[in-house]
Order: sequence, then C-alpha cells, then structure tokens
Amino acid sequence: MDCSGAHRTLSGNFLNNSQKISAWIIHREKPETQLEVVNSDRISQEAKNTPEPDRSVDLIPTITFVVIGAVILMGLLFAPFSRTAIWRATVTPLASIIGSGFLVSAPLLAREFGGFAALAMALLILVAMLIGWTIRYNIRVVEPQLAADKDHVLHSIEQLSHIVLAFAYFISVSYYLALLGHFVLQGANIDRPELAKPIAISLLVVIGLLGWSGGAQKVARVERYATALNLSVIAGFLAALAVFAFGKIVGPGDFLSAAGKFELKSLPVLLGLLIVVQGFETTRFMGEEFDAQTRIKAMWNAQLLSGVIYIVFFILLSPLLIDLSQGEGVAAVISVSALVAGILPISLTIAATASQFSASVADSIGDAGLIGEITHDRVNPSHAYGLIALVGIGILWSTDVDQVIALASRAFALFYALQCLVAFEAARKRKGDEKKAVAFLALSIVSGAVFVFGVPAG
Repeated sequence: MDCSGAHRTLSGNFLNNSQKISAWIIHREKPETQLEVVNSDRISQEAKNTPEPDRSVDLIPTITFVVIGAVILMGLLFAPFSRTAIWRATVTPLASIIGSGFLVSAPLLAREFGGFAALAMALLILVAMLIGWTIRYNIRVVEPQLAADKDHVLHSIEQLSHIVLAFAYFISVSYYLALLGHFVLQGANIDRPELAKPIAISLLVVIGLLGWSGGAQKVARVERYATALNLSVIAGFLAALAVFAFGKIVGPGDFLSAAGKFELKSLPVLLGLLIVVQGFETTRFMGEEFDAQTRIKAMWNAQLLSGVIYIVFFILLSPLLIDLSQGEGVAAVISVSALVAGILPISLTIAATASQFSASVADSIGDAGLIGEITHDRVNPSHAYGLIALVGIGILWSTDVDQVIALASRAFALFYALQCLVAFEAARKRKGDEKKAVAFLALSIVSGAVFVFGVPAG
C-alpha cells in the first residue's frame, strides 16, 4: 500500500473541504452585510429627506428670557417697592441664598440624585427653613436677653457662635471666588479648570488690598445693582426653561427624563451641600439698620421666595438633568443652558460673576466687622482684610472647589448648631416654650451631623 499517496489524497480532500466550508461561511455572511449596507443607505436617505428644524422655535426661549429679564430688572431698580424697608431687608438674605448655590447646585444634585434632584433640594430647603425658624426665635426672644446681659451661659454660647461665623466667612469668601473662577472659564469655553484657582487667589488679593485701602465699602455699594442683575437673569432663565420644557413635552419625539437614584453614601454628600441654601442668617446681624420685626419678616420672605425658585428651577430642569449629570465641573449648567437659548451662557456668566464677586466683598466686610466685634475693636479693620485674604489663599491653595463647598457647608452648619443651642438655652428657661426647646435641641443635633458627616461631591 502506497502510504505517501494516501496521505496526499487525504490532505487534498481536507484542503478542498476547508475551502468549501470557508466559501459557505462567506456566502452565509454576505446577505447580512448587504442588508446592513441597505439599511445604512436608507437611514442616510431618510436623514437627507428630513426637513430642517424650524429655527424660529429656538428663538422663543431667547425672546422670553430677554423680555422677562428686562421687566424684572426694571422693576427691581425703579419700582416703588424696591425702596421700601422690607424689600431692602429681604434682598440681602435673598441674594445671599440664591448667590450661594443657584447655579452650582444643579450639576451636583443631578449627578448624585438624577431625577430625585428636586426632592433632594426640597430636603435641603426644609432643613434651612427649620434653622431659619430657630434664628428668627433668637431675633425675637434672645436678642433682648443678650442686651440685658444677665444670662452668662446664653451670652457665652452666642459669642462662641460669632467666632465660628467669622471662620465660616473666611471659607465663604473663598467659596464665592472659587465658583467665580469656574463660571468665568466655563462661560469663556476655556477647558482649563486648573486656572480657576489662580483667578480666585488673584481676586482675594484684590479684596485684601481694597479692604486695606478702604475701597471695599465703595465696591459694596454696587451690590444692589449686582443683585438686581442676578435676580433678573434668574427670572428670565426660569421663564426660558419653562418654554423649553413645554416644547419638549408637547413636541415630537420621546421625552427623556433622568432616572431617580439614591444611595446611603449620597446622604453625606447632600449634607455637604448645605451651603447652597445658606445666607438667611444675615438678617440676624442687621439690627443697626432694621428693627426685629422687619428682620424676622425679611428672613421668612427670603427663604420662602428662594425655596420656590429652587424647586421650580429643578422641576423645569427635568429635560436637561441627563445632560447636567454628564457635564463636567460645578459650572456645567452654563454650558448646558445653551441647549435652551444661545444667549444664556454669556448672560449667566456675567450675572454669576457679578453676584459672586459682590457676595465675596460683602462677606469680607461682614467678617471684618465680626473680627472687630470679637476682639472689642482691638484689631484694625484694614488688618482684618489682610487676614481674610491670607486665610482664603491658604484654603484655596489646599482644596479643590468641591472640597471648598463641603468645608463651607460644615462651617456654617457648626454656626447653626450653636445658634440652635442658644435658642434651646433660652427656650428651656422660658415658660411655655418647653416643646420648642426640644425642637431646637434636635435641630442642633442635625446641624452637628452636617458638620461631622458632610463630604464633598464626587
């Protein structure tokens, strides 16, 4: 038997069979490949045949923003109510609350809670409202007792809270300027987040020099105009968002909303965002300009109005929550706002920049005053501004913006905890306020939890 011939025959048959199998596989795959090409051609043809969107529809949110913003701006600057005592007392805490976190809160909560962002904000507002109720009690009941200077324990806790507040202002100035740097870069479409820190530090040096030379008070005089601009832009933004959301809901195509999410690890992050509803406590220290009743009403007005604005804002943001959650940085809302109207990014950037710088100057002035009060005017105010700038630079240099947000939240939470202890100490000794004393103590514990457990987003 010729073994080599059999071997050659077997090998030839194997190769022939392999070629047939390969040809069969190619033949089986070919119709699918052709089908994909046909589908691709069909989709391309349909895309060509699809009519261009009506650009006039895109103008509606823009026109809405401009008209509503202009009307609100004129009203805030020239309407008779803008000169009343109650409005002047209201606008300071209102501007502080809105300026603290209106823009920054959106991307942070969208990333952490998705479709539950509005509920998360509502929880923060509820905590702030309860703490505001406590501080209003202090204005009405505790301030007269402090003036009498008979309760040394009460006076001691109050003074301790002022020391904590002075440190909280150090951080809040850094917080405002850190946000300002990010807003400027985002608005200018500069993808260099590392530049935000040098911008903030440079502005801190400017504030320190202004305070040293006595110019900070002059800068603070423009706060009324910065506040009016900020509130009018926000009003126009809300109106444009409403038009945009309505168009998404009733328009063609599916309306995609972000899925809600909540994990236990998100709770410390939420606690670390308390700063976004901070600012209502400023009426506690406006006693030289307004009486107690005006300050109490002003704080309530500011918290109620800002709370409504925040909730409406997050509800109207529903069509954009997915984009916000995917955006980068704390200023993502500025770039995402271009989906609503092309004019919004630059408008939000200008308003946010003016608001943040004005707020940082105002907090610097308040901090210098607190340092003078704590030291019984032994520290020269100009020297206090130098300290504010130096501490602020140290904070900015050693932290990122998310850490500054959490740090500011925790600092103000400690102040709130002490203010709640002040209210507790007064209420437990006041007949008929025993139940309030229990509530004040509970709020002090909650604020203490924010101080201990609040963590940065991300």
